[in-house]
Amino acid sequence: MFVGLVLLLVGIGIFRSAIATRLDGFTVDEAYHIAAGVFYVEHSAFQINPEHPPLVKLWVGSFIAATGFVTKPLRQFSDKPDERIFTQSLVFQMNDPDSVQRRARTAMFCLNGFFLVCFAFALRRVFNVGVALGALLFLIIDPTVAAHWLVVMTDLPVALLSATAIVLAARAFRDWIWQDLAACSLFLGLALTAKHSAPVVVVIVTVTGVFVAFRQPAAHPRGEKLRKLLKVAAVLAGALLVLWGSYLFRYAESPTGDLTFNRPLAEKITDVGTPIYHSVLATMNATRIVPRAYLWGFADTIHAGMEGRPYPQLIFGRVYVRKGPKYFFPAMIAVKLPIALSALVLLGLGLFFARRLPPEWNFPAGVVLGATIFFLLVLAAGATYAGIRHALPVVVLLSIFAGIFAAFAMAQSSRILQAVAVAAYVLAMVSALPMIRPWEYFNEFVGTRNAYRHFSDEGVDLGQRTKELAAYYRAVLKPANQIPDISYFSSEEELKGRDVDYLGRDKKRDLQALSQPESSGTFFVGPIRMIPSPFWDHPAFRTATPVARFGNLFIYQGTFYDPQGAAAFFYFDGVEKLYADNSDMTAAEKDFQRSVQLDPAVFFVHIELANLLLKRGAHDEALREYSQSLKYAPADRAIRQPIEEQIQRFTNQPSATIPPLRDPFLE
Repeated sequence: MFVGLVLLLVGIGIFRSAIATRLDGFTVDEAYHIAAGVFYVEHSAFQINPEHPPLVKLWVGSFIAATGFVTKPLRQFSDKPDERIFTQSLVFQMNDPDSVQRRARTAMFCLNGFFLVCFAFALRRVFNVGVALGALLFLIIDPTVAAHWLVVMTDLPVALLSATAIVLAARAFRDWIWQDLAACSLFLGLALTAKHSAPVVVVIVTVTGVFVAFRQPAAHPRGEKLRKLLKVAAVLAGALLVLWGSYLFRYAESPTGDLTFNRPLAEKITDVGTPIYHSVLATMNATRIVPRAYLWGFADTIHAGMEGRPYPQLIFGRVYVRKGPKYFFPAMIAVKLPIALSALVLLGLGLFFARRLPPEWNFPAGVVLGATIFFLLVLAAGATYAGIRHALPVVVLLSIFAGIFAAFAMAQSSRILQAVAVAAYVLAMVSALPMIRPWEYFNEFVGTRNAYRHFSDEGVDLGQRTKELAAYYRAVLKPANQIPDISYFSSEEELKGRDVDYLGRDKKRDLQALSQPESSGTFFVGPIRMIPSPFWDHPAFRTATPVARFGNLFIYQGTFYDPQGAAAFFYFDGVEKLYADNSDMTAAEKDFQRSVQLDPAVFFVHIELANLLLKRGAHDEALREYSQSLKYAPADRAIRQPIEEQIQRFTNQPSATIPPLRDPFLE
């Protein structure tokens, strides 16, 4: 009966997710992952998109490659923009993107569905059937889980695998049975192969095992402690073995052994400025404890995910750059999770702290709570641009406390407790299930429709409205020969693949129009362009009334004074030229010059311009541009310090020996 109920719930969850997300387009990262996965499978090479470990990409890539996918020869890439253009052009221009999406969704439904089943079985083994079904129902209802179920991204897989490993660790280190230890090791290893946030789980599992080994009573303390510590080490060794297996037990990312990343590994490690992070990465590099592609991605994750990207972000109506406040992730869970599900979590926590749980549940519940707190502490030190998706491991762990309350209530004779549990699930369904496009869901504290006024992270929008953009263009603008200005989270390769013309697609044709601070026509605007920003601010659109709206994609018509939009175009065009397969530094320099003329307040454009001036020996001009970059840089030590150090080099060493400064916006 348990197996049947689990499969029924998972099937209902897949059906709900498929219906609710049927109109969604690709997220901005999916094409990158899909194409990389195909190359992993066909070439046994891991140099494309090493930002994430290979589990999801191998799974989807195997499915896509087996069912037909046109590729181009693999080549060396000059940097991340070049690599993204290459992979996105494959998905959107050389293949049918809708066919690729359907097949990728099928693969992800199977993968995440299987991981949900494993999670339920782990809860049954450690707690009981009621906890497993209660937690599973929680995750089936949650809109964020429904939105992530089918996307080719790593957040939901690592959340499910991490929670499963943590739950199994509580059982494994309580009884020290090899069967449980092996299961914990397997899921810990799978978590490592899913996303670079999984080392957090390695710390949790290790600390749990060592703590129990020293605190658990033993007849022969010294010998038993040693044996238990060796078993903890065996769990970690097994997890590393799984990780190495996902890279075909090969240290190098390419079959030839050559270093073939879009940037050298040494530079990726140098990018990391925090001393302790840098030391960890340097040690891992020296010991070769993990494959080289994994270490490259781990360095990228620490730099972008922990040190932060210089992106402006709206949080509760206030703009932050690089990182939001420490309370961001608990607050995001509070506004993205249906309120009734949050109530179930609080009731489950209340039972734990009131010592009302069965005695055998106290230790695993304590491990889960400790893991939740540790995850939140790590998240509090990191970047906030990704929104709720980086907190998905916490959401899955919290579902266990909802399951604990549900199981406890159903086991009691109190009709009141049972009614509370049932009513909470029903109210959560009423709030969540009618939601089409669950990625955009915010609960009643904020409201979905006006969430863009309070938040601009990736939990608001990640480019899924591009299909509607293309449909509106074909139905309304193309017959009228109108060329829109598009500022939305969609790639140029997807717009071209969907036959959308836009201002900037033909650079020669549109150069005059793009150079003007004032422009007229139709504008597609995403939520990021709506926020008050320290650079590329677009106040004209915040006060205008859209002629149409698709979720968080807004369409405006009229005449707008928006030099910042043109400045952004010239920056991205310059980046495309500079980091292309055949770099054109002269053209890129002209683009960056135009960009700073239109909007001088964008510090990272000055960095790109200064680097090019430095490269061609224009010492004084390069120093001036670095100084301009410092002038406009946010009051953030992590952003300003590298610029200050670069300026200082001009007084201490010949300009010919000064290295270029990495543009932080590229990350």
